[in-house]
Amino acid sequence: MSQPSDAPRQATVPDEAAGRRFDAVLADLFPEYSRSRLAAWIKSGDALLAGQAARPRDPVRGGETVTLAAVAEVQTEAVPEDIPLDILYEDADLFVLDKPAGLVVHPGAGNPAGTLVNALLHRDPGLAVLPRAGIVHRLDKDTSGVMVVARTLPAHTGLVAQLAAREVHRQYLAVVVGALVSGGTASAAIDRHPRDRLRMAVREDGRDAVTHFRLRERFRAHTALECRLETGRTHQIRVHMQHLRHPIVGDPLYGGPLKLPKGATDALAAALRGFKRQALHAETLEFAHPVSGEPVSVSAPLPADMVGLLQVLREDTRAWEESQRR
Repeated sequence: MSQPSDAPRQATVPDEAAGRRFDAVLADLFPEYSRSRLAAWIKSGDALLAGQAARPRDPVRGGETVTLAAVAEVQTEAVPEDIPLDILYEDADLFVLDKPAGLVVHPGAGNPAGTLVNALLHRDPGLAVLPRAGIVHRLDKDTSGVMVVARTLPAHTGLVAQLAAREVHRQYLAVVVGALVSGGTASAAIDRHPRDRLRMAVREDGRDAVTHFRLRERFRAHTALECRLETGRTHQIRVHMQHLRHPIVGDPLYGGPLKLPKGATDALAAALRGFKRQALHAETLEFAHPVSGEPVSVSAPLPADMVGLLQVLREDTRAWEESQRR
């Protein structure tokens, strides 16, 4: 199953490119496509030099016509499903949406349907020809908040490049255990846990990972942190907070056993026992529009469960402070 691309596109090799490799010149002529995709089209004969198939390393002379006559293959076979989406921003090139906690992003073992990908394909069937249905970054199932999704191949290529260059601003709100006195930076490499394949862990031989955090609100035994990702490793904020011994409230993988503060109010005890997902929300995403270059900044409001948790923490802190003054 495939979907035809637009009519063949043509460009002329500039004279000053003489002697350069065909694949490098092709990338300059069609920067909206990734190098790996262009390389595949050269190999398949969908990218022609002077009307002839060429190898990636073949030198160009300058002045030749390059023809790109590729077919967009279906990349995602998931079934479209009518699942409601909260779209925060939309244009012809991308969606920015507010993912609810509990929604899995990609279909997989145990989640063949009912995912964000299924919902996106229902909203825009054209996403089927994009890698991962246009999804360029992910949120864990039980993390809520803002995500960007590409709707075209040029937008996908541009967003992936910005993420790789660490040019996308991603800001989260996390509620963690312990009353921190200052912000800081967690810089600790992360990779798969050596024994538990469901978990990630700080490892010396892992991939570099950097999380900046600052105090948003301090309670007597918890802290609301504003976290900014410099890198985007799996479970990064969750692993870094555990590593700092301030795990995220409710985190089923990294939070450890529930520890109630001494003298916790009944409301706080009930709230902490009842919070069954990591208290982590992706609140702001800022990037350059991948086609127009204009700045885009989108924020997702805190979901009701986190609003309620913060309110109970404030009330518990006030009650504790009053008891200390007596």
